[in-house]
Amino acid sequence: SSTYPEKLSAYECGSDPSGDARSRFDIRFYPVPILFIIPDPEVTFSFPWAVPPNKIDLFGSWSMMAFLLILTIGSLYEWKRGASDRE
Repeated sequence: SSTYPEKLSAYECGSDPSGDARSRFDIRFYPVPILFIIPDPEVTFSFPWAVPPNKIDLFGSWSMMAFLLILTIGSLYEWKRGASDRE
């Protein structure tokens, strides 16, 4: 197959690429996106409980409490480890 130089070049908004795509960045910045990714599954798992409280049975109530307990423990662990601290 024939290859064209345009196909092999990186595409960056229609302009010429600036800099190296494989540049290094500090490891301190990894916890920041992780702290924003974690709430996505929380919202997904919390959605079924968005019903009137009188419609939730005992199993639903206990599973909601267990889920919230796990979230609380995880949040306290992140806070104690200083995941959101910037130095």
